Parts: sequence; structure tokens; C-alpha cells
Amino acid sequence: MSTPSDTVDLSAPSGNERRRFPVFSKRNTSIATVLALLAWTVAVFDYGLFGTLLPAMQESFGWTAPEAYAINTWIAVGTAVVCFGIGPVIDRLGRRKGMMTTIGGTAIVSGLTSLIPVGLGFISSGLLVVVRSFGGLGFSEQAVNATYMNEVYQVTEDEKKRRRPGFHYSFIQGGWPLGFLLASALSLAFLPSLGWRALYLMATVPAAIIVWVISRKLKETPQFELHHELTHLEKAGKTEEAHALARSYSVEHSSDAPLKRIWEPHLRRNTIVFSLAWIINFFGITIFSVLGSSVLKNAKGIELSQAFWYLIVINLLAYFGYVFHGWLGDKIGRKWTIIGGWIISGICFIFMLSPLTTSPFMIILTYGGGLFFLVGPYAAIQYFMAECYPVSCRATGTAFIGAMSQPGTIIGGALFTAVAAGAGTGTAAVWIGAMGTLLSGVLMIAAKPVAEAKAEDPHA
Repeated sequence: MSTPSDTVDLSAPSGNERRRFPVFSKRNTSIATVLALLAWTVAVFDYGLFGTLLPAMQESFGWTAPEAYAINTWIAVGTAVVCFGIGPVIDRLGRRKGMMTTIGGTAIVSGLTSLIPVGLGFISSGLLVVVRSFGGLGFSEQAVNATYMNEVYQVTEDEKKRRRPGFHYSFIQGGWPLGFLLASALSLAFLPSLGWRALYLMATVPAAIIVWVISRKLKETPQFELHHELTHLEKAGKTEEAHALARSYSVEHSSDAPLKRIWEPHLRRNTIVFSLAWIINFFGITIFSVLGSSVLKNAKGIELSQAFWYLIVINLLAYFGYVFHGWLGDKIGRKWTIIGGWIISGICFIFMLSPLTTSPFMIILTYGGGLFFLVGPYAAIQYFMAECYPVSCRATGTAFIGAMSQPGTIIGGALFTAVAAGAGTGTAAVWIGAMGTLLSGVLMIAAKPVAEAKAEDPHA
């Protein structure tokens, strides 16, 4: 059920009255943390299944390799469109309903994917592109998590989570490698006997269960309850009342649309910097996380069945990268944690791809280290982005930037394919994947927290 509106004092304030948001209990904070982790893991499970099962689906649908890559590209374009649109919706629906929308969308997409018929040529391919494009709902779940948990940890009575939010959020964002690990492990176990459709059905069931639990157990944040009332007052033409109520909670109110707000002069810099960093960093994510089995097979000569085992171990290492970077971000600052992690990641991948790295131990060590420092900083950057936008456009900002992953996937994939065709997979992975990762870390130097957003933190 949602938080009752009377837990937040929404009456007209008197004079210069100052109010504080009601606290989130330890129990509700723990429920939110667990549900956010489960939701993100299941969303990534569906997202990772497509890359893992693409060779099997290619055979089933009768595509050539270029046709399969083209379909993957069109799906990335559709995913970007969905991701761009979901942020403003969440800023209007609420964090709780936003999470239900993204995970509910994941359940529907997984189920529909398993039902798409083969043998209809262009119609089959077109249906797959449309359905899988809505997988962008699941991918956007991380933006909902970052927004929701940022607000929960600001007002929780759990002092440990309030004082070290990045560390505790890192366990949630670690659902990325857990989702990919789940996709690899279940594909290894069940693909030969059950086929790819059964695996998508497996992804449908937990997503549907999580939506039901969220509807029963998850509470809305008091910050959004206030934002919802401010929007209601604004629509009723009570602009002065809205500003007065916002001031009482030290929150800035704006009548501008959230998508317009993230391009205001004091927010524009971060929108641009984060967007460019995500685009270029996803060169590395696409090559080393999504296409990991292809890199191991084609650049290091490892058999595909053995590559699955390598990736299970490597993704386990990557999970602890989230925990480490979440912890480090609380200690030295999230910005420098992200910068250092991505630069080190690029260096690790360069070593992994060098002719000197040949033994299984060194391949796993350097690849695992690269992924540790590549995906781990996302525990810091998701929370850092939420800290850089005010409540009124926080979900829009984080979702918009997250959507930049798809142009990164498209551009990075195209560059990787072009370079690999002429110079080989290893060379392409170095110059596009490893160097892109390193460059994204350098770009993050230009990011800067926004005083307006920090002022809205009750504990800033």
C-alpha cells in the first residue's frame, strides 16, 4: 500500500514555518532495499537473456548473422525510445508505481517474447523488435531504484543506511552481474533440453511475483508525496501556495516539465557530462559485459562452453565491484570513485587482451578485474546522479541519462564491428572497449554536484 498522505503535513504553512519529512522505519527501509535488489536482478535477467540466447534464436528464426546483428541494433533503438520516455512518467506516477511499471513491463515482455512465432519472415522479426524494445522498461528499473532509494535513505531512521547510503545501495545495483550470471547459468543448464522459449517463461514468473509484492509492501517516499501535492496545487492555479509549501520543506518547486528542467542552466552541465560518459562507457559495457563470450572466444581462443564458465566466475567477481565502489564512494566521494574505477578498468582490459595474457588464471584475473572496475562504479554513479537533480526532475534526469546507454550500445557496436572486420576482435576490443572505458572516466572529471539538490537532503 502507499504511504498515507497525512504522514506528510501538506497543509498551508504559516509564515516562515519549517517542516521535516516523516521518517522511514527500519522495517520499511529493509523491505525497500530487498525489493529493489530483486526487481533489478530480475530486470537484468530478462535483458541479459536476449544477448545470451541470440545464437539459439538466430537458428530458430532462420536469420543470417548480419540479420541477427541488424535486429539487435533495431531493438537497441527501440529500447532507447522507451527509456527516454519513462523518466517523466515516473516523476508523475511516483516511485512505487514506477517500479511496478518497469517490472510489470519486464514480465509482459518476457512472456510475449516466448510466444513470438517463427516462419513469418519480416513479420516475425518485426514483432520481436517491437516486443524486445519494451525491454527498455526493465532496463529503466535502475533509474527508479536510484531515485527511490536516494529518497528513502535520506529520511530513514536506520542510521547506518542514512550515513553510508552508497555502500548499502551498491548491493542493489549489484543486481546487474547477478542478472547476467543467472542468465548464463540457466542457459547453460536448460537451453539444450528446454529451448530458448522456456527460459523467457522462467523470467516472467519472478517478475510477476515481485510486482504483486511491491503493490502490497512498498511504501511511497514522503518526498514524492510532497511533489505530488505541489503538482496538484500548480494545476489548480495555486502557484503561491505551492511555492510556500515547498519552502517549508526546503524544496524548490518549479512549474516546468521535468524533461525541460534537466536542461536548465544550472543542471545542463551534468546532463551533458553524464550523457557523454554513459554513451562512451557503454562501448565497454557492450563489448566486455554483453558480448563477453564472443570476446573470450574470438580474441582469446576459448571454447564457447568454457567461456560460459569463465563468465560465471567473472560476474561473481564483478558483484563485489559494486560493493567496493559503493563503500569507497561514501569514503572519498562518488565522483572520484567513478573516475578512478573506469580508468583502472580500461587498463585491466588492455592487459587482458595483450598477447602476454594466455593462462586461464590470468585471463580470469584481468578480465574479472576489468569488469570489477567497469560495472562497479555504476553503484556510485546511479546514486551520484540522483544527488545531482532535485526531487521534481530526479527520475527524469536519471532515466534520461540511463537511456544514453542505448546510443552507446549502437555506436560502440558499430565501431567494434567495423574495426573487428579489418583488424580482428582483440584489436577492436582494445581501441573501442578498453579505450572507451578509460575515456569515460576522464570525462567524469567535469561532473559537479548541484547545490539545489543537496539543499533538499534533510541531512546535508
